[in-house]
Amino acid sequence: MALLNSDCPELKLIARGKVRDLYEVDEKSLLFVATDRISAFDVIMKNVVPGKGKILTEISLFWFNLLKDVLPNHLITSNFDEMPEKVQKYRDQLEGRSILVKKLRVLPIEAIVRGYITGSGWAEYKKKGTICDIPLPEGLVESQKLPKVLFTPSTKAENGLHDENIHPSKMVDILGDEELANKITKSAIELYTKASEYAAKKGIIIADTKFEFGLDENNNLILVDEVLTPDSSRFWPANNYEAGRTQDNFDKQFLRNYLESIHFDKRTSIEVPSDVIEKTLARYKEAFLLLTGKEIKL
Repeated sequence: MALLNSDCPELKLIARGKVRDLYEVDEKSLLFVATDRISAFDVIMKNVVPGKGKILTEISLFWFNLLKDVLPNHLITSNFDEMPEKVQKYRDQLEGRSILVKKLRVLPIEAIVRGYITGSGWAEYKKKGTICDIPLPEGLVESQKLPKVLFTPSTKAENGLHDENIHPSKMVDILGDEELANKITKSAIELYTKASEYAAKKGIIIADTKFEFGLDENNNLILVDEVLTPDSSRFWPANNYEAGRTQDNFDKQFLRNYLESIHFDKRTSIEVPSDVIEKTLARYKEAFLLLTGKEIKL
């Protein structure tokens, strides 16, 4: 069953993001629900990509398990039979696309790690020779592997606004804790490095990604939110990678290309043609298969 919006009246809805619905289950736990909504240019489309939320959930679970020795994560369970009774009554909607997680103090930083120069980083480099005001060597080309992995944080914007890239030193001012800022930097780079080395063996280049972190009651740093999905990362197929141009990717490429072709105004939600939806879903499925070696059942 495709899911546009979850409807769980006995759970307290905290937020609806572009893709996820977030519920409070009790004082210590939250429920993350990955819907099948899809957005591009910060606009949520009218129709869904059926099963996309289940793929995103399975990919995050895969990475949580692979990376748990680098940093603990917020997962309590993804097994629906282990969830509280008041969650289980919504099984038809939620099973396969939900994770029960610890309620933590989420930090106001988007921890972005870049291994390649692309996106907003490439745009800044062309203007100033920097990424997040970090100087880089001259002569780099689009999609080139960076001399070293860069940690380039951003602020977390309120709904409807854009995150702002900041120099890593400004993170200390936001957090008010230099030791915590250093731990976030170190952890984000270690997580990216382990994940990108694994993915490379499976034919996927992780050009960049975004992590989020929280603190538990003992102020331990915990990995939260989705992890290394095609929605939070740039995944490129390694078999046709070539520096100096824009790369193919396992993301919303078909959707973005379609929207650009119709001169989409980047404000108004529209219905996307079924063939664009099908091609987009195929890319998500392919990414899952390459990473895990398994076909996903939707």
